[in-house]
Amino acid sequence: MFDNIFGTIPKFLIRKEAPETSVVAGTTVDTKTLEEIVYEVIRSHPEGCISDEVLAELHNMPYGSVTGRYAALKRKGLIVTTDEKRLGKAGKPQFVMKVAQSYETMQF
Repeated sequence: MFDNIFGTIPKFLIRKEAPETSVVAGTTVDTKTLEEIVYEVIRSHPEGCISDEVLAELHNMPYGSVTGRYAALKRKGLIVTTDEKRLGKAGKPQFVMKVAQSYETMQF
């Protein structure tokens, strides 16, 4: 039932004037798996979390592979950013992200 929720069509990852290397990268990245992983980390924080917390839990993954999923998850309505901000490790405020209320009880 939820097979089509995660994953982004490559054409949405690639700029019009992108060089060939970017086109290859955009068509080979496994956005389905990456989105699921990032979603589950955010979901594991019922009070919400900031990007630094997600990155700390996924420290073995490249920065762009993690942060690049936020926009897709927001666009799909799977996560939301709240009005709350927390200080990140660099001392700068970051928005708190949470699983959208309608998806909190879903099992994938």
